[in-house]
Amino acid sequence: MSKRENYEKRTEAILQPIVDSMNFELVDVEYVKEAGYWYLRVYIDKEGGIAVDDCEAVSRQLGEILDKDDFIDDAYILEVSSPGLGRPLKKEKDFVRSMGEEVEVRTYRAIDRQKEFTGILKEYDKESVTLEFEDGTDMKIARTDIALIRLAFDF
Repeated sequence: MSKRENYEKRTEAILQPIVDSMNFELVDVEYVKEAGYWYLRVYIDKEGGIAVDDCEAVSRQLGEILDKDDFIDDAYILEVSSPGLGRPLKKEKDFVRSMGEEVEVRTYRAIDRQKEFTGILKEYDKESVTLEFEDGTDMKIARTDIALIRLAFDF
């Protein structure tokens, strides 16, 4: 397990009881380096959406525990936020919730000269995702080819 994965897993273990006690959903934890700075990002959600006060409450509790346990070697910035409209599908529960919904898929490599697909999430398993398009055709995309999958939204 990489350092990044270890930090994410340990943070999730600390965080889960906090979000459970507030009736929030823990969407994701990521430890990433951007523009020379490390970020520990936590995404939370709840029915009706997350407010700034919700993020602050989780951030305070989590921050106190992280300061005490001090298992992250690098200097980092803690961010707690809503996953937003462009919420990626990462976990089993995300796929279950999104079955039958329109999703946007971006692939690492071109498939039929395309890297972006929008269709109805018809099926998924550990190896692939199947989309149904407006014309009634289906396309199976290997999970290893998927860079991003999220709910599609129109403005």
